[in-house]
Amino acid sequence: MFAALQLPNYRIFLGGSFISNIGTWMQRVAQDWLVLELSGGSGLAVGITTALQFLPMLLLSPYGGLLADRFDKRTILRITQAWMALAAAALGLLAVTGTAVTWHVYLIAFLFGLGTAIDNPSRQAFVNEVVGSKHLANAIGLNSATFHASRIVGPALAGLVIAVFGSGWAILSNAVTYAAFIAALGLVDPARLQITQRPPRAKRQIREGFSYVLGNPEILLVMCVAFFVGTFGMNFQMTSALMAQQEFHKGAQEYGILGTIMAVGSLTGALLAARRRTAPRGRFIVKMAILFGLILIITGLMPSYLTYALILPITGFVALLTMTASNAAIQLSVDPQLRGRVMALYAMVMMGGTPIGAPILGWLGELFGPRWTLLAGGGLTVLGVALSALILARRQQIRIVPVLSPRPHFELRDR
Repeated sequence: MFAALQLPNYRIFLGGSFISNIGTWMQRVAQDWLVLELSGGSGLAVGITTALQFLPMLLLSPYGGLLADRFDKRTILRITQAWMALAAAALGLLAVTGTAVTWHVYLIAFLFGLGTAIDNPSRQAFVNEVVGSKHLANAIGLNSATFHASRIVGPALAGLVIAVFGSGWAILSNAVTYAAFIAALGLVDPARLQITQRPPRAKRQIREGFSYVLGNPEILLVMCVAFFVGTFGMNFQMTSALMAQQEFHKGAQEYGILGTIMAVGSLTGALLAARRRTAPRGRFIVKMAILFGLILIITGLMPSYLTYALILPITGFVALLTMTASNAAIQLSVDPQLRGRVMALYAMVMMGGTPIGAPILGWLGELFGPRWTLLAGGGLTVLGVALSALILARRQQIRIVPVLSPRPHFELRDR
């Protein structure tokens, strides 16, 4: 489960990531709460903020992937981390001084997203250079584990800071934590890195990444699953904020606790995923994604704050297994020289769909009530994943056959 930690460079990388991620989760909680305060509790405003933060992922991820394949990833990461630290500091200062208005949050969320769109492909591809292919599956699981371990600390800490000092100070805390990751990048030993050979400058290199994905049915299936899960399922900051404030009439501290509770399940799923040594199959990813959508629907039906909180670890557990399996399936099967571009496309469909899904779900929550952000999100996830699997199965001349014994399930058979 912890094999990759024997590598000194990976220990340094993971330590810096952990501290930075605590700040990231603090800002996510504080930013959504700040928007709710400034907009008078508007679910649509929270959805727009989320959409603007992830819109650059949809627009710029292919270019971020090309940069990751063409240039030194550590240099790119230093620049993007500094950019996001400045964006967080600007929003935090506006909130602390009481001058923040809703459009300020919109603008800075978009600027923050610009940094993320360039940062994400390089960060994903850099992990392979740190640990090599032998430990890559384990490192992906451990990355998820530390990300969600920080999610246990970050939201609870954010709720406490918001309750005592206000949202601005929680956001400023994130600006400070970026220094830990920048320092870790400086401490990594370049001699121990397994640098991927960089492709020469050429025309149509972004198109090459698209063609590679479209020509690989297994990767294309994973991309389709990631799109529907990311677009309609992974909106927990928005959905939990609306459920806590408007459905259960709770404050910032109770909202922060929900994120921590969910992270317990996510961390368990990440540690389980870290034991995997081979690439997950597409059918496993499809099953997990459909199960995730069904659990989202059940989560939206919970009658009280307590029952909602009790089901969140299960929701987080299944969500994490789905995401980690998708990530590992692509990283372990892609051509190393195309890894940056393909992982950028993965990030684009996984997080770039949020500008589509978040405003739609926020609008539904405002129109019909916050429960519909989960009910509709889960239903659309199940429908989209199932249709994707059926269409791609037909393209591959595969039949999906229902089998009732010894237990009800579906089997894939050649035509």
